[in-house]
Amino acid sequence: MEEFLKEWHRMVKERDLAALPGLLSEDVVFHSPVVHTPQAGKRITAMYLTAAFHVLLNDTFEYVREISSDHEVMLEFKVEIDGIEVNGVDIISLGGDGTIKEMKVMVRPLKAMDVVRAKMAAMLERKPE
Repeated sequence: MEEFLKEWHRMVKERDLAALPGLLSEDVVFHSPVVHTPQAGKRITAMYLTAAFHVLLNDTFEYVREISSDHEVMLEFKVEIDGIEVNGVDIISLGGDGTIKEMKVMVRPLKAMDVVRAKMAAMLERKPE
């Protein structure tokens, strides 16, 4: 867990997604705060997390709490987007190989969820150049 957290925090701090594919298991399951069904697989999870990094990681983003065990971590974050304070939680479960097996993201309050949903939708609808 220590190595994973070190790399995760480095990626967030440097806004560098190059290591993201190596942190995801092939059969990772992602639970989005706005999509009803779990999203399964490395490709779609990387797509959601890449969009989330672009939407959430501005100069106000910070993790404010971390709770971890051998294979699970809960990271609470806060960020301001368009003048709205967003509070959220990343719950990450690692497999035996140290890669993410499951990730669940929760965001509050409703006004914050609305702004995150709109920006994520816009990011995911963009066509790759």
